[in-house]
Formats: sequence, C-alpha cells, structure tokens
Amino acid sequence: MGAGGLGLSRDYYVDEKVKDKLEKYQEFVAKMLKEFGDDELTAKKNAATIVAFEKSLAEPMMTKEERRDTRKIYNPMTVEELSELAPAIDWEEHLKGIGVDIKGVDGNNGLEKIIVTDLGYFKAMSEVLKNSPVKDIKLVLRWNAINNSLGSLTTDLETANWEFYSKTMRGAKQQRPRDERALGNLNGAIGEALGKLYVDAKFPPEAKRKAKEMIDNVMLGFEKRIAQLSWMSEETKEKALEKLHKLTVKIAYPDKWKDYSKLQVKGLKEGGTYFDNAINVTRWNYDKNMAKLGKEVDRTEWGMSPQTVNAYFNPVNNEIVFPAAILQPPFYNYKADEAVNYGGIGAVIGHEISHSFDDSGARFDGEGNLKNWWTDKDSEEFAIVGKKLVKQYSDIIAIDSMHLNGEFTLGENIGDLGGVQAAYEGLQIFLEKNGRPENIDGYTPEQRFFLSWGTIWRTKMRDEALKNLIMTNPHAPGMYRAYMPLKNVDAFYEAFDVKEGDAMYLRPEERVKIW
Repeated sequence: MGAGGLGLSRDYYVDEKVKDKLEKYQEFVAKMLKEFGDDELTAKKNAATIVAFEKSLAEPMMTKEERRDTRKIYNPMTVEELSELAPAIDWEEHLKGIGVDIKGVDGNNGLEKIIVTDLGYFKAMSEVLKNSPVKDIKLVLRWNAINNSLGSLTTDLETANWEFYSKTMRGAKQQRPRDERALGNLNGAIGEALGKLYVDAKFPPEAKRKAKEMIDNVMLGFEKRIAQLSWMSEETKEKALEKLHKLTVKIAYPDKWKDYSKLQVKGLKEGGTYFDNAINVTRWNYDKNMAKLGKEVDRTEWGMSPQTVNAYFNPVNNEIVFPAAILQPPFYNYKADEAVNYGGIGAVIGHEISHSFDDSGARFDGEGNLKNWWTDKDSEEFAIVGKKLVKQYSDIIAIDSMHLNGEFTLGENIGDLGGVQAAYEGLQIFLEKNGRPENIDGYTPEQRFFLSWGTIWRTKMRDEALKNLIMTNPHAPGMYRAYMPLKNVDAFYEAFDVKEGDAMYLRPEERVKIW
C-alpha cells in the first residue's frame, strides 16, 4: 500500500518556490474539466477543490529523501492494524473487492500482512476522507480517471496533456512525431514481444559473450576495491564480498519471455479502440500481478524490455540487469576499443553493482532481505563519507539559486563514483590479460576511458527541464555526472596530469573515497 492520488509530485504542493507551477496545474485541471462537461465557473471552482484536496494529501507524505530509506517504508501490518491506522476505509471490504484473499476471512488461507509504505500519509488520508464531503471525494476520483486517460483519448486531449506536463513543466518545445509516440506506447504495453524482434535484428551472440567478459572483469575490480578499503573492518568486508558473489547478472534479454496470449487487443475492424486496448493492457497487467499473490517470487522475470536504453539494480533480488539496447553505442560497441567500452558500459555496469552497496542498497543482504550486515562502527564511517559526497553535490548551484540535491541523489552519486572506480580496475585487469593497445589519436587507454565516461553523460536541457529534474529525479543532471565523480578519482588526475589550480582539481584530503 503506497501513497498516491496526486497530479504532480509532492514538492510542487509544499514548496513556495514553485508556487507558479501549482497555479498552472490548477488552470490545467479547470481546462480539462471544461472539456468533460463543466461550465467555466464550475470548472474553476472544482479545480480549486481538487488542488486543495491533493495538497492536503501531499503535505503529510514522506519527503522524497525519506522515501529512499527502505527501513522507513517497510511497515508490514495485518488488516486489523491497518484498519486502526486508517479507519475511514473498510480495508477488509476494499481488499476483498480488488481480489485479495485475507487469511481468516471467509475461511481463506490468504495474505497475513500488507506492507504499508507511508504511515503518516495513511493516517492523515483517513482524517481527510473522514472530514471531506463525499461530493469532493467523488470529484477527486473523477479527476484521477480523467487525468490518467488523457493520453489515450482524442488527439486534442493528448496534445493538451503534453502541453502541460511536457511543455509547461519541462520546457519542451515540440511533441515527438506521432509514429514515435505510438512506438513508445507499444514498448510500454508489449515490450518483450517487440524485444524478441529487436534482439534478433540488433544483438548478435558475440556481443553478449563480450559483455559477459567485461562484467566479470568489473566485478573482479569491485572485489579488489572492497579488499583495499581503509575505512571498513575485515568483518564487514567479508560480508560485502559474500553479497557481491551472490549478485545475479542478467544480460541483454530474458531466458523466458512473457506470455501475452491472454491480452485482448482488437483492431478497428473488430470494433476496438485505442482507449479500449489501453484499458485491456492495464487489466492484463493488473491480473498478472494479482496472480503472483501468495506465490514464490519469479527471479527470472525482467523489469525492463530488451530495447530499453537503461539498466537497473533490484535490491530484493540482489540482481543487476542490462537490456540489449544499452549494450549499443555510445555506451558499448563490441567491435570497438575496450578502453572506450569500459569507460562507457563498463562504468554503467560498475554503477549498478555499486547500487548494491549504496546507502540504500547496502541495507539488503545477499539474499535480498532487509537485514543489517554492518558493524556499528562501519555504518558510522559509511555515513560520514556519504555526507561528504552529499555536500559536494549540494554546493553546486545549477540554475538561478537552485542547488543540486545531494541528499536525494546520494545513491546515484555513490553509484557513479563506485562505478567509475570499479570499471577502471576492470580495464586494468583486461589490459593485464590482453596487453596494452597503442594510443589512439594521441590518447592513452586510461584517457580514452575517462573521455568515454564524459561522452555518455553529455547533456543539454532547457531551464524548465533542468529545474524539474532537480526536484523530481534521484539522478544528478547528466552534465554534472560527466565530471563530478572524476574529481574524486586519483587515476583521473594521473591520466591527465591534473594539478592544483586546474578547474577539476580537489586536494587529496577532499576527495571522497567510498567503494
């Protein structure tokens, strides 16, 4: 059970600095309500009610920084305990209505406990529901139904949705072409079905074999760095290595593909519509998820399709996953210079490994359980070096008076710093096995490694997009990811002979060493 029901992320309701965006949102709500039958006066009044209602839900929510702490969002409780926390809802009836069997109800041997992620929100939500007129609750639910459907209805409504969420909120100037939007929706709906075609066309077996070899070397590099840590005790190092060795790696595409045979999709000739098919996809996903209740976790399942340019770490499975599409230029080219590949996808691999040991991932053991494997002293040392990294990023003024949020982005920044270090070690392991290549265009392998890292994160974005990203995204903007980790890496100083007085120079005692 998680907090929800907002048209914007929490900060837009509670931060006075972005009050203008909340006002724009209220105008957007009124505009859409008019499209769905309200007269102008009623639409404005209803929009004000909706935004005020959402604000009352947003204020008690955990902050985005608090939500990063899994210990705070892991609150298993019985239905009885949930009913005590938030009595305004008949939880037993609600759960029964959505198809959840609860142990002991009607003789069922179903679920015993539910994980409630935001205790303060649920308690406050109960009070809001108790003290709100039913007509206001209905109005908010009506708005949620409309807002969640705008992209699947008429072209005009889809455009209006884009104009607010992309143009107003993120500064976009032009909507993607219709065929690209259609392909994006197909990717979201039947990603693995398209993924089969993508893999056949774009990802030869040789690419997977070479990627596996690189991952093995980066893993060895991370192992080497753990062994050399000066701030960690041997006892915790042993547990860290145990977790590293249990890490599951998934490369390119799943061994077992999703079965879409129960998904109903109708063409125009059969009376189908885009909206109906979108609903069918939602229902199929819902039924598929509900069917997992009470069953053993399927650890072979993928959370991304092969054609997604991304990667992820899943703490509860202790796994890192690299879809085929990120194993392509500029991140990776199996025919290219290995130093460039290690600085690109190699550092991304190291980044995902590092997530297993960032300030959030490090709270899980090798089996994916939320279990402390640290000594108290090592936990304290880890927190100290983490705060140094937080300060480095928080000191940066990105635009106007807006600083980067070092606390919110800490996990990703640890991932970047650890990833670069592990990939650099992995490159050295590769060079020891295979020999050093010649310089290319006058650059050594080490210099090509760091140039490649900078290349994959080169970023240009409009002001509104930058502001929105800083407020909502746990990653630092790409232009800072390109150079900030390197300021802490001794090998970077050696590769480019960086000296005091250079723009990227940090005194050795100021450089953050984590993994």
